[in-house]
Amino acid sequence: MSEASIKRAALYRMVTPEHICPFGLKSRDLLRREGYAVEDHRLRSRAETDAFMAEQQVKTTPQTFIAGERVGGYDDLRRHFGKPVPDPKATSYQPVVAVFGMALAMALAGSWASLGDVLTLRTAEWFVAFSMCILALLKLQDLESFSNMFLGYDLLAQRWVRYAYLYPFGEGLAGVLMAAGALTWISAPVAACIGTIGAISVINAVYVERRALKCACVGGGSKVPLGFVSLTENVMMVAMAGWMAFRTWA
Repeated sequence: MSEASIKRAALYRMVTPEHICPFGLKSRDLLRREGYAVEDHRLRSRAETDAFMAEQQVKTTPQTFIAGERVGGYDDLRRHFGKPVPDPKATSYQPVVAVFGMALAMALAGSWASLGDVLTLRTAEWFVAFSMCILALLKLQDLESFSNMFLGYDLLAQRWVRYAYLYPFGEGLAGVLMAAGALTWISAPVAACIGTIGAISVINAVYVERRALKCACVGGGSKVPLGFVSLTENVMMVAMAGWMAFRTWA
């Protein structure tokens, strides 16, 4: 390849002892993957960064220049190459897919390791139990954000606010005990109780009152709409509670 045919781009990104801009690294990576030789200009202080932004009349870094023309920041660069730019407000089921996908993989692995087969009754039990544990973990990462969203639709929490804080602990406790197959006299009533209240709350908010809300099932920062996913979570808990009780006492 001749020198003249090499595609070149100039990238200005912030790299200081306190902060390495992640979007600068993503911009450099994208340019290289698109076949560009990158002139990597590092802005090594806040003052240098501010001076650059003032000179270019921009409000953010990184900034990419191709053929002497400013393309812009990382999102602008993605658009320049015809790549999608995620909408931060758009509905996303990715957290739900991740939760249930990982729970299934863990259940299959556990069954394979302990029973020598991936498709067993314990696989199904562990799938539900592990799903409950992961969902509880996501809620507990930011209990305040979860409670704020949960209070928007849960009928019991609206009457007794502390329930919004207790819910993830109950879900996690029931999930752990169900995974162990132990203390069913605790796990089954807890799961049945919170699952039933949750299902009734979702049906009331979505299908009776027809409110457009976000689901707190994967935590307070969820972009998942309230409806089928949350209802499925609660129905799974009730069904699992019934099954564990039947298996233990029948």
